[in-house]
Amino acid sequence: MSTMGKALLAVTERSSVRRMMTEGGAGRRLSRRFVAGERLEDAVAVAGDLNAVGMRVSLDHLGEHVTDAADAAAARDAYLAAIDNIAAAGLDANISVKLTQLGLGNDDGLALDSLRALATRAAAAGTTVSVDMEDSVHTEATIDIYERVQREEGNLGLALQAYLHRTEGDLARLTPLGGHIRLCKGAYAEPPEVAVQRKSEVDTRFDHLLGILMAAESTMPAVATHDDQRISLTRYLATTRTAPWEFQMLYGVRTGLQRELVAAGHPLRIYVPYGDAWYPYLTRRLAERPANVGFFLRAALSHS
Repeated sequence: MSTMGKALLAVTERSSVRRMMTEGGAGRRLSRRFVAGERLEDAVAVAGDLNAVGMRVSLDHLGEHVTDAADAAAARDAYLAAIDNIAAAGLDANISVKLTQLGLGNDDGLALDSLRALATRAAAAGTTVSVDMEDSVHTEATIDIYERVQREEGNLGLALQAYLHRTEGDLARLTPLGGHIRLCKGAYAEPPEVAVQRKSEVDTRFDHLLGILMAAESTMPAVATHDDQRISLTRYLATTRTAPWEFQMLYGVRTGLQRELVAAGHPLRIYVPYGDAWYPYLTRRLAERPANVGFFLRAALSHS
């Protein structure tokens, strides 16, 4: 993340700024660029619109790092409702979950049981569950739980972060299990002993891992990038692939490019977040691109 992006995050974490943006209407209006809405019904409506123009969807009920068992159970139930709504609406969609939202780090057994319940319900609905990857403290536990449930149900996917030193080994470990692997660059602030630091090095690692992933016929690659060079490489590697694959992009990010990829016949899934925990997600999206700093400040000042 750029220095300007880090500065934006520092500003948005101030309680006065958070209060101004969440208690007034400006923040909610701004969030609609990247977040479908606060209700499941909002997300289902957005998913239907995206399906209508040829885009698949992954619904993400926002939230993470739950420490209370009741809250973890509520998050599980929210995802079960999302699966039921996907089936009822006939959507081409799945769900994306963070295991810390289901209790990982506080009660790993609860997280395991909840992921198993989601996978079972998703299988009955004819869809899948993507497991998001969080910061490196949780990487091994996330992979362990994913492995267990994927061996049982076979309808899971997992995000792997290219910048982590361990990821090539994780890729070799997980591709034989089938499912889908979402390859992304990685968005957490990790130390040098855990992850490469320079953008050029991250790009090089991503390209190397992408080549391995696209050559693995046993799993479905889900290439999560908005980077023109990474997209071009993916399109080139796809010319020799015989098994399914897809691009994955964020709702509200490079929408013109999304339309172009679909028009060119490339499979694309849009990550659609929803829920009342939209503020941290919004600020991370804005901080990723320096051009968004002014976008945020104009919205904040217009409501000050």
